[in-house]
Amino acid sequence: MHQIAESLVRVARASMSTFCVAESCTGGLLAALVTDIPGASHAFQGGVVAYSNKAKIEVLGVNEALIDRHGAVSSEVAEDMAIRSLHLFATDVSLSVTGIAGPSGGTPDKPVGLVWFGVAMRAVGSVDTFTDFRHFDGNRETVRGAAARHGLRLLLSALGSNDAS
Repeated sequence: MHQIAESLVRVARASMSTFCVAESCTGGLLAALVTDIPGASHAFQGGVVAYSNKAKIEVLGVNEALIDRHGAVSSEVAEDMAIRSLHLFATDVSLSVTGIAGPSGGTPDKPVGLVWFGVAMRAVGSVDTFTDFRHFDGNRETVRGAAARHGLRLLLSALGSNDAS
């Protein structure tokens, strides 16, 4: 995973781009992986661990109605988290991660291992977004690690790189 983080920092610095993260189920793992890389501060502006719904609403400003309607683990909430962190940190690109790492908390509709990702990118006069989801098998540690790895790859892609080391 460190190779992907190194690639991310290198690509962001080369393109003079900045990025941030809004994490829930990864609990700060993404930010830790990025800040392990020397020189990350030139591109990485910061992150928020909004683990509870209350933190998503009060810290990030996620629309409470989205959580009520779709649940915290949803495309809609992942997208809103990404947009709000993009504005909070005034970056070029933002990634959000929200999911169910387990071992409990899953439902038939939203099983353990389900993770939603949101990406927000500044465009001329607007913000472009997309969401993605994955279902990762394994224990809590495995799900969190796989989610962090996929998140790093999404950030790399959003910065226009195919280098997913």
